[in-house]
Amino acid sequence: MSAAPASPVPGDSTDAAARARGGLSGEPSVRVPRLLEAVRSVGSGLELHSKLDRICETAAELTGARYAAIGVAAEDGEGLADFVHHGVDEETVRRIGRRPDGHKGLLGALIRDPRPVRLANVTDDPRSCGFPAGHPPMRSFLGVPIRVQGEIFGNLYLTEKRGGGTFDDDDLDMVRVLATEAGIAVGNARLYEAAQQRERWIDGSVAVTTALLAGGDAEDALQTVAEQARRLSGSAAGIVLLVVEDGGLEVVAVASEQPSRELGVVVPPESELVAELRDGKPVFLADASADPRMRADLTRDYGPVMMLPLQSDGRVLGALLTPRSREGREFTETERTLATQFASQAALALMMAEAQRDRERLAVYEDRDRIARDLHDLVIQRLFATGMMLESAQRRSDVPEVRRGVGKAVDELDITIQEIRTAIFALRQDPAEMPSGLRTRVLREISTAAVPLGFQPGHRFTGPVDTLVGELTGKNLIAALREALSNAFRHAGASRIEVSVDADVLLPDGRPGVRLAVADDGVGIPDGGRRSGLRNLERRAESLGGASWHGPGIGADGGGTTVVWQAPH
Repeated sequence: MSAAPASPVPGDSTDAAARARGGLSGEPSVRVPRLLEAVRSVGSGLELHSKLDRICETAAELTGARYAAIGVAAEDGEGLADFVHHGVDEETVRRIGRRPDGHKGLLGALIRDPRPVRLANVTDDPRSCGFPAGHPPMRSFLGVPIRVQGEIFGNLYLTEKRGGGTFDDDDLDMVRVLATEAGIAVGNARLYEAAQQRERWIDGSVAVTTALLAGGDAEDALQTVAEQARRLSGSAAGIVLLVVEDGGLEVVAVASEQPSRELGVVVPPESELVAELRDGKPVFLADASADPRMRADLTRDYGPVMMLPLQSDGRVLGALLTPRSREGREFTETERTLATQFASQAALALMMAEAQRDRERLAVYEDRDRIARDLHDLVIQRLFATGMMLESAQRRSDVPEVRRGVGKAVDELDITIQEIRTAIFALRQDPAEMPSGLRTRVLREISTAAVPLGFQPGHRFTGPVDTLVGELTGKNLIAALREALSNAFRHAGASRIEVSVDADVLLPDGRPGVRLAVADDGVGIPDGGRRSGLRNLERRAESLGGASWHGPGIGADGGGTTVVWQAPH
């Protein structure tokens, strides 16, 4: 593409050119110091976007242009990845609408053939495709490429010379010098931002690893993964999915500004994208809302998406999604690389945390087996021996009241022995072998919690729990129960806990629902204490259209805490 020089202006002279530039003298003694000052200004600072703003403003001031812009070329060389402008107010920008994408028109031509172009009237050029509605009029035009380390970074555009003149050779020379210095400054800013970006991703990986290995709640740690991924990638949301038994992927953590209904959604194994992720392949989409392979309930509000497998040592544990809004820019190669490394680090930490939990679970099973053995070999034998002694004493006694009292005590001992034998059976039973009804799963969680608590929490069921409560709500209720019992054990110092599940609840919006309440007589929730567990409960309830809150407990004068969680069936 050859440059199209401006047509000579009749009567043009150095003085006329100076007037066209808004009164700047054309003498080198004036222009060169201004240019040097401009170069110094452009070279200061390291933040890239503010530097681009400064380049536009400086170029417009030096040449007397009313408008200036920098079109940043996309990494693949197709169109513009960013467009920084000067001289157009925000109201006009809103009126114009979508920013230039560089796929057509003169701006697109300069991306494909980056050489200086100078025009007396931009609309006369055959490559021009006109201006959108609401765009201010622009006639004179000067475009110069900006190179960074020999590669095209973008183009600097200047339009509408003040005073109605055209850009001259001096303007072109100055802008070329400015573009060269801008390329150096942009290169430095890019290196600085890349280093800062890498440092942020490394810090995020450290935060995730620490959260996963700290021995706290697994859900809390997964939420940290989602929050860090969202923050570091500049996305609208961070979503963590884990592999389920049938090979699909279940959403287990969502970080978003708005309440999310994605939590608990399962993407089936038949999905083409699930198959790619299970094979360890990352997936990058330019517009998730328009991709037929994506579930509409996961991507209806999103545009560009990174879908990264959480894999370590050849094993895929799940996936990490970082979607941007529909208006958001696509992810760069650098962002994709850093996010992929972050996902790998998170997967490694997940595997280490899983191994740590397996060790803890094994310790619990061993402790349960020891308790069961002690109950059988020691407690039951002593109770049985005590019962025999009482029966012998009963036979020798001549007092009817004593005989009746001892007989009642013996009956109570028999009942106690039967209850202990039931507890022994439950302690020795593998949780995987137990029935999967909601009532049974609740009892299983209560029995599991009894070991670290040192006592058995009470329980009460209301309504047909197993038949009314759906699988998704039931799964989240069990997770909420586990969270509440864990909080009671680790923070409450409780000596009594009551669990109730009511399937006959009518929610505030009139829908039938189920309510879980876990009450204790512990120390309550201190001011300024951690609230991550309570936030987890709220997120789970809100994702189903329910709610969660806490209040006074069952201790003296309302001491302790009652955690309530409810959701539609």
